[in-house]
Amino acid sequence: MIVWFTITQVIVACAVGLLCVGLGLAGRKPNDWTLGALALVELLLIAQLVVALIAPGLGNHPSGSVPEFYVYLVSALIIPPLAVFWGLIERTRWSTVVLGVAAFAIAVMVVRMEQIWTVQLP
Repeated sequence: MIVWFTITQVIVACAVGLLCVGLGLAGRKPNDWTLGALALVELLLIAQLVVALIAPGLGNHPSGSVPEFYVYLVSALIIPPLAVFWGLIERTRWSTVVLGVAAFAIAVMVVRMEQIWTVQLP
């Protein structure tokens, strides 16, 4: 994984989480801003998938469990579309909060993926 890209993903996911939770608690229903912000988080995760597939071929091998890393990554890729689906089906203030919680969950998962890739010893 690329450290600066990981930091960018975490900052963006936390910013989206704060935006969505704040708007949800203020009574706003899901809108283009909240759904689009979570789509940006998903786009960054897709880019992370591409990086994770290419990096070992360029000599950047994970030090932790490869299956565990990809389970985290695939799980993280599934969360935003499910949260957006929820936001589109149940258009209440609480679905906006759910979008924020999903973004915070992605931030935590990206940090864990970075740990699996770089910190663990074989």
